[in-house]
Amino acid sequence: MRRRRMAMAGAAVALAGSAVIAVQAGAGPARTKGGSHAPDDGLNRFQQQKVEWHRCRTGPDDAIGKELDDAKAQCAEVTVPLDYSHPDGPTIKVAMSRLKATDPKHRRGTLLYNPGGPGVPAMYLALMVKQAEPTIAARYDLIGMDPRFVGRSTPLNCKWPTVSIGSAGPDRRTFNRSVALSKDLAARCAGHRDVLPHASTRNTARDMDVIRATLGESKLSYIGSSYGTYLGEVYLQMFPRRADRVVLDSALNPDLFGPDLSSTQGPAVNATLRNWAAWAAGHHDRYHLGATTAEVMATMDRINQAATRGPLRVGSHKVDSRLLPQILWSVTGGDSEEVYADYAADVRVLSDAARGIEVTPPKALDEALTDLSTSTDADGTFSVQTAIQCADRAVSRDPETYYRDIQAHRADEPLFGPLTRNISPCSFWPTAPAEPPTKVHNAVPVLMVGATGDPAAVYPGQQVAHRALTGSRLVTLRGAFRHTVYAGLFAPQNKCIDDTVNRYLVEGKLPNTDTTCPVMPSPSDD
Repeated sequence: MRRRRMAMAGAAVALAGSAVIAVQAGAGPARTKGGSHAPDDGLNRFQQQKVEWHRCRTGPDDAIGKELDDAKAQCAEVTVPLDYSHPDGPTIKVAMSRLKATDPKHRRGTLLYNPGGPGVPAMYLALMVKQAEPTIAARYDLIGMDPRFVGRSTPLNCKWPTVSIGSAGPDRRTFNRSVALSKDLAARCAGHRDVLPHASTRNTARDMDVIRATLGESKLSYIGSSYGTYLGEVYLQMFPRRADRVVLDSALNPDLFGPDLSSTQGPAVNATLRNWAAWAAGHHDRYHLGATTAEVMATMDRINQAATRGPLRVGSHKVDSRLLPQILWSVTGGDSEEVYADYAADVRVLSDAARGIEVTPPKALDEALTDLSTSTDADGTFSVQTAIQCADRAVSRDPETYYRDIQAHRADEPLFGPLTRNISPCSFWPTAPAEPPTKVHNAVPVLMVGATGDPAAVYPGQQVAHRALTGSRLVTLRGAFRHTVYAGLFAPQNKCIDDTVNRYLVEGKLPNTDTTCPVMPSPSDD
């Protein structure tokens, strides 16, 4: 159920954020040209600062902090420049957690984990790595860093009244609603003009390197999944000599990352939907969605057409053409029996509602509908995720660009195209990126793992990343329809993938060549 809720949130956004941006004054000379920094370029005081470790819990209601404390984690904050081109200017705080290696005699370094997003706090999620892979936790100090402006790291919050833009819907009128909403949300961030250009992935990579230095490490090991792979790609390009053992799980295309990257997902999501439809056809006696893949897909089309004509009544909720694709996006939550069965149960409810039958949604579906239709962006998750994407790459500011693209793909992407190709607040953003996107091309040794049917980090994009990282080895899980593949953190677990990654992180052994792993049942499906 957790995976299912996370997949639904993926269309709407992830976690994070809090109240107000606060910056502090600093001192020091300016940065040299390029992405790297010379020893006398004003960063010494940041790299040599003393880390003051403390308990993680901030108060009686801080459940995450308590869980970190119970796991004997330590927490701290480091000071970094708001703008690395002016290290003598304002500064911000970046928060992190540390779980010390459980086998200190065989400790080999520090490993930082970023689970994706963007905009997802990672202080707590480092604990997930320890729980999932104790072999890695034995050999490395595990670091979870809340990226700048996320979670406890000088949080940014534009106080948006919604958690998503949603689908563009079936026609020009519904698309215009997306345009108006995007414009309004962008305007609500205008009060943060001074910090918005500095929310970029390049600056988060620089923050990572400050953390490396403050921990006294000459090199940093890293696991990044989803967006975390792009952060890793940027770090490798900016600091190639500082990287130790790096794992990129479900790599994003570094040439495209930004607000419009989702437009590449349509074919992969459709393939994932068809894979589920084949499964559902095999369980027709239980769900009654169709006895063949084609019949199940026809049921999906019928639901979509009904929502286009008017909102579906699902319990106390109204599911319109803007909301429906977001709910059905949960098919991307993984290809396990559990996820597919939960999804089929939801589709059964939506199918009945499309026929005018009174329905009661399952608890998880009811909660997801509530989150997407009534929740405000109270903690700043949606706004900070958007801020990071807008700071990384400029996009078209002409709404017609998006409407033409949606129209061109209505036939081949009728359900998800208006969602993945929709306009975003970045088209009306009050600031421009401070730097151009990072051109990734280097020969640093890297282990890449991913699935051919990944609906988010599409496989052609993984291959682009693989070609750009000429020192990489790519281990492919063929025939799997899941996003992320390592350690069962967010998708079904695969022993072949896990063994390959752990061997590399512990022994430093990359595969001799690119290779594949077979799809095997996850432990929960045995």
